[in-house]
Amino acid sequence: MTGGTFLRVDEVAAELGISKSYAYKIVQRLNAELKAMGYLTIAGRVSKKYFLQKVCYGEGAVNGEGVKENVDL
Repeated sequence: MTGGTFLRVDEVAAELGISKSYAYKIVQRLNAELKAMGYLTIAGRVSKKYFLQKVCYGEGAVNGEGVKENVDL
């Protein structure tokens, strides 16, 4: 991953080990969630912080018993 604020689709694909076409779907879904919360989004890019939070790298992604909480992509 690069040091910027946003991740591009190819970076999402590489980070998750998935195809670029599936990464586009994930970026679109994450951006739809952000837009619903009132944030400005950029097509083909997603907030690095939000991405990391949603794929269990961020705070609160795992509860005390080690069970993932609603991180379904």
